[in-house]
Amino acid sequence: MQLLTDLTQIAAVAAANENENDAFRIFLKQQDSGTIDAIVHDVNAEVTPQIDCTKCGNCCRSLMINVTPEETLSLALHLNEKIEIVKEKYIEISAEGQMIVNTIPCHFLADSSCTIYENRFTECREFPHLHKENFTGRLFGTLMYYALCPIIFNVVEALKEKLEFKY
Repeated sequence: MQLLTDLTQIAAVAAANENENDAFRIFLKQQDSGTIDAIVHDVNAEVTPQIDCTKCGNCCRSLMINVTPEETLSLALHLNEKIEIVKEKYIEISAEGQMIVNTIPCHFLADSSCTIYENRFTECREFPHLHKENFTGRLFGTLMYYALCPIIFNVVEALKEKLEFKY
């Protein structure tokens, strides 16, 4: 499988594929979700090891990251700072009490690399969530990052091929 990883090219193809992807989303909703999950998991397992996320960082430039209390404590320990200081500097609490990283792009992005990579948050570790079940239930969010994430882009394009989708 030949992968496209150049972010400028991916953005251009994504813009050209906007209507096609809308049709593909509708097509996928009509398929058996378990079958789609199995195919996505296989394709993701093939694509992901070939892409070095630390050379990109687009997710860190655009995602709102939820953080758990345990992750905040772990970050404080990692940074060797008091938890109150970490919360003040890096965390915002929503009206509903949800903790999120308080800036986009993320504080911990330097160039295209995460400065706390080994200690990064669960949402960061799990992005782009292609290993999870219910791919068709998350299509809207996934396709929002199609133009920004080489993994999502390549998995979606391979999925079109595997399903012999014609626009």
